Amino acid sequence: MPKYTAVQKVKQFVALGITGSVAFSGICIYKQDEPFYRKLMNFMHFLDPETAHRLSIFLLSNRLAPRCRLEESPALKTKVFGREFSNPVGVAAGFDKQGEAALGLQDIGFGFVEIGSITPLSQEGNPKPRVFRLSEDQAVINRYGFNSDGHEAVHERLKQLKENPGFKSVLGINLGKNKTSKNAVGDYVLGVEKFGHLADYLVINVSSPNTPGLRSMQGKEELSNLVGEVLRSRNSSAPGVPILVKIAPDLTSDDKEDIASVVTHSDTRVDGLIISNTTVSREGLRSEHAGEVGGLSGIPLRDLSTQTIHDMYKLTKGTLPIIGVGGVSCGEDA
Repeated sequence: MPKYTAVQKVKQFVALGITGSVAFSGICIYKQDEPFYRKLMNFMHFLDPETAHRLSIFLLSNRLAPRCRLEESPALKTKVFGREFSNPVGVAAGFDKQGEAALGLQDIGFGFVEIGSITPLSQEGNPKPRVFRLSEDQAVINRYGFNSDGHEAVHERLKQLKENPGFKSVLGINLGKNKTSKNAVGDYVLGVEKFGHLADYLVINVSSPNTPGLRSMQGKEELSNLVGEVLRSRNSSAPGVPILVKIAPDLTSDDKEDIASVVTHSDTRVDGLIISNTTVSREGLRSEHAGEVGGLSGIPLRDLSTQTIHDMYKLTKGTLPIIGVGGVSCGEDA
């Protein structure tokens, strides 16, 4: 019988441990063992935030997350702008930026999935690090900056998704502009033309704080021009596809009135609003990363987003559907 050196024994022990861990993980994934996934979530907090984000997208895109076993309740079904939602809780744009994980997100119970923002040309976004956990505040600051694979790559993924008979969720496609674009309006028009036939609704995102000059497009004249061009493009290339505008929570009363006047005007009337994007406010934060530049999401956004929903509902006299976003951490929040 051969004798092994101490180093060889250690290597064998490590190899055996790795093999056992892989086998155990495989069994847990196959069985969709919930305690295993809870431990995995805890482990992900030891990773830097962007790596954890990418890992979660990997798991979902390969449908390795545990599937929701609850039956859909008929009481939760709702119909908005001609689309039927199996339940009213969806995942907002900014998580599945490249259209990779929609099936996995459907598996875990979301009633709709909004992907993006997608820019016409691929772009890297802002330098890393660009995502920060604020654990004490149950929040995140990100300054991704519309990192996007671009229209062509995402279009191919979404085309395959829509051809998959297993995908039954409502699909929202969130459109953005390239950072160095000389024609911002043209970027959104290109998005409508490219994705209109695939989307259950399209979103004009003019409210991210991480792309220079983007939020200025919420101004009355700029927004009116943008929406007018987008609607003309929609009417010619994808008739009937709902157009929604996503706005910021950091708006003055005058800003809100201007936006309401544009989106309800007969020439620029949209099909709905998404309220809201992340905030640049840092009020009341305690975490060490509170001073980082970028958009804040999580529990601190909840009240600000809810107030903006309240204000815009009143200003539009309840005539436009509103998808509320921001600070949803439990069923009661939703």
